[in-house]
Amino acid sequence: MSNPISGFSKLSKAQKIEWLTKTYFKANEQAIDVLKRYWNSDNELQKLHDDFIENTISNYYLPIGIAPNFLVNQDLYAIPMVIEESSVVAAASNAAKFWLDKGGFTTQVVSTIKNGQVHLNFFGNTADMIAFFGVIKPKLIASISQVETNMKKRGGGLLDIQLIDSTNTLDGFFQLHCTFETLDAMGANFINTCLETFAQTLEREAKTYKAFNTSQTYPEVVMSILSNYTPECLVRASVSCHVDLLKQKDLDGRLFAQKIVRAISIAKATPRRAVTHNKGIMNGIDAVILATGNDFRAVEAAVHAYACKDGQYSSLTHASVENDIFKMWIELPLALGTVGGLTSLHPLVGFAFDLLQKPNAKKLMQLVAVAGLAQNFAALRSLVTTGIQKGHMKMHLMNILNGVQATDAEKTLAVTHFTSHQVSHRAVIAFIEQLRA
Repeated sequence: MSNPISGFSKLSKAQKIEWLTKTYFKANEQAIDVLKRYWNSDNELQKLHDDFIENTISNYYLPIGIAPNFLVNQDLYAIPMVIEESSVVAAASNAAKFWLDKGGFTTQVVSTIKNGQVHLNFFGNTADMIAFFGVIKPKLIASISQVETNMKKRGGGLLDIQLIDSTNTLDGFFQLHCTFETLDAMGANFINTCLETFAQTLEREAKTYKAFNTSQTYPEVVMSILSNYTPECLVRASVSCHVDLLKQKDLDGRLFAQKIVRAISIAKATPRRAVTHNKGIMNGIDAVILATGNDFRAVEAAVHAYACKDGQYSSLTHASVENDIFKMWIELPLALGTVGGLTSLHPLVGFAFDLLQKPNAKKLMQLVAVAGLAQNFAALRSLVTTGIQKGHMKMHLMNILNGVQATDAEKTLAVTHFTSHQVSHRAVIAFIEQLRA
């Protein structure tokens, strides 16, 4: 077992790597070579990457792909996707192509409200706390006047502050629930600065409030932090067409539509299916979130919490057939930004925004929702017809071939062979071994 290290963050990148290889890789030159192979040859660009996080030693690359032919509100888009999983980009592209001549995707931003809370302990008289909040609310608002100056100039800022009595769920627990409009910014730093300012103002004012002095019971700030659950920051995306237009190779359109509706109903009925169903949706969503430099962990947390809003984890998508019109739609919370953070620093994020025609935050919400809906439609289309593995394994073929270090000639023969044969790891290995024999 190695000994702990002190001052690791103060070491240079070369010194960090030297320590790692001596401690964990026994001076393995191959480990050092792998790390250095992924350094960017452009020193300025490498320095930019090194400054994104702490203790950097190299870069971890993921491929960026393009899903073209997305018709969204009658405008055509090619959507950038960053992901390592085979078949995701292909599935999104196929769904986009399928809906291209059927009206494409329609989207609507429902609202863009973000929120945060100052969490409080107060074990005194609830009426005193309510009265105190009524007195200090104007002072709380005034306390952030300088903080929100620039945000207000752009049309955003604080929307409201509410006192929430949560003592029925946790003894002595109150919250200042604060709502914000941050426009094209993700707004995390702005919101957290406002919340911490509210906390300081509240505690200062509480010291001179008569009722608290009389009872010697004061509100205590536990923490001040934004919430990544943003159910008021909602976007919807949908597709629809006459059932006859849904005809598949061996399935008429009406039956295909019924199968899609039934598949989504199953995802609504059981969390075991819903989790996999929604994971497929997030394949599309996360890929665009990563490509555009947004926080996919925050989006994942919010979306999955939203999937539980009715008391059971359920499908994020919905479908219906009425008067022979098939409709499929998605509704989900997406708190995104197009300015600040990586959105203005990472060169490939800049490329992604240029490709998407420089969208504002609302437009980006719509395009991300479309990617999720397309991914779900493509997955369900495979599930209710040929099955998911046929298409996925064909896309996975190249990963298997690379895993056995197939030559270019072997890859060409393998791709031709597996055009008409079922792909499995065992079958690919056997084919390559037969070639080499």
